[in-house]
Amino acid sequence: MPETPFVFEYNNYPLIPIKFRSKDRETPLIDALLDSGGDFIVIPYAIAKFLRLKLQRAGFVDTAAGETTLYKTMLTMVIFHEQQKYTYDNLEVHVSDRNDLPVLLGRNPIFEDHEILFQKHQNKLILQPIPHQ
Repeated sequence: MPETPFVFEYNNYPLIPIKFRSKDRETPLIDALLDSGGDFIVIPYAIAKFLRLKLQRAGFVDTAAGETTLYKTMLTMVIFHEQQKYTYDNLEVHVSDRNDLPVLLGRNPIFEDHEILFQKHQNKLILQPIPHQ
């Protein structure tokens, strides 16, 4: 794990540039919303379809936009910043049956692996990797 922090520009929303990978496909760079109120990563169905992911039904949840059906799947996620990258292999993500939601990066695993600092007035979002023993 890199020890250098990721420092992102933070204007209106805490956005982090990422890519998702399946066995044979990769998304373009996506600005994902860091969601401190969410428990896990949620992606819209269109991304799962593009990556040709196998989905397992996980249940229903209520969101600010209404009720949605969630599915679970495994994939690779890469966080990008300049010359740095941080890769999560075999990451469990949830897929919404809706396409009107952004990619949401919930607390697991981002907040488990990084100290998060919102410097709103300095227009910075900082992810400081936590060394694991």
